[in-house]
Amino acid sequence: MKVKIRKGDTVEVISGRLEDKGKRGEVVNVILDERRVVVQGVNIRTKHQKQVQAGNRQMNPGRVQFEGPVAISNVMLVCPKCGEATRVAVQRDEEGAHRVCKNCQATID
Repeated sequence: MKVKIRKGDTVEVISGRLEDKGKRGEVVNVILDERRVVVQGVNIRTKHQKQVQAGNRQMNPGRVQFEGPVAISNVMLVCPKCGEATRVAVQRDEEGAHRVCKNCQATID
C-alpha cells in the first residue's frame, strides 16, 4: 500500500497521547503492513528485561527504553520549506512522481 510518509521525513504528532501530541521527530521506520510509523523521541516505551545468556554472551538485565510505533493517521508531514505540518499532494510529470506541500507548493524529496 502506498503511503506519503517515508523514512527520514520529519513529522509532527497531531493526535494520540497527551505527552506526545505536538512533538516533532524523524521517521525511523515505516511498517506498511500495519500502517504505522516509528518516530524518534515519540511514544517511548519501557521494557523490563531479565538477564539472558545467548550463546557465549550475556544480555544485561534492566529497563530498556525504545520508541513504539504510532498510527500513520496520527502524524502529519512537516514541510522543510515553510516548517508547518501539511497535507501532501502527489504530482506526476515526465521525470516521475513528486510529493508537494499543499501550503506553499514546494516539492518534498
